[in-house]
Amino acid sequence: MGLDVDAPEPPELPEVDAQTYDDVEVQGEEYRRQELEDMLAEGAWADAFDEWAGSTDLDETEFAIAEELGLFEEFDFFWDDFADRVGYHAPGIPEDWRERDLHPELDSWETVSGINASLAEFGDTVSETLKENYIDWEADYSAPDDLPEF
Repeated sequence: MGLDVDAPEPPELPEVDAQTYDDVEVQGEEYRRQELEDMLAEGAWADAFDEWAGSTDLDETEFAIAEELGLFEEFDFFWDDFADRVGYHAPGIPEDWRERDLHPELDSWETVSGINASLAEFGDTVSETLKENYIDWEADYSAPDDLPEF
């Protein structure tokens, strides 16, 4: 199907412990959030958005709902060293959306489920884009110039 909209701005990654998420299991404590945030701003977010938008089932109205609710701003990405992956936490519309009257165009569980599923798919696309095309932690290391020769 596809979606023809501009990518929202990449999120600012929070300084929170990824262990606090109920749906994510992370080993280690070095989340490399600043580096990931920089990569998102340098193009990873836009690249992933273009890929995702080309195949998502989300329509423009549903996208507008997610954007108006600030859901794209709530994404979180972090490095999971143990699993050698970019972990993520995708935001979603809460289960009590009817009671909270979050948005006038939220009218069915099908719409809410579709938005939540699409946001999870986007998070996965961003995670894969970062890992495959942007992350090269070994490039961060350079040997000191004064190493002795053997």
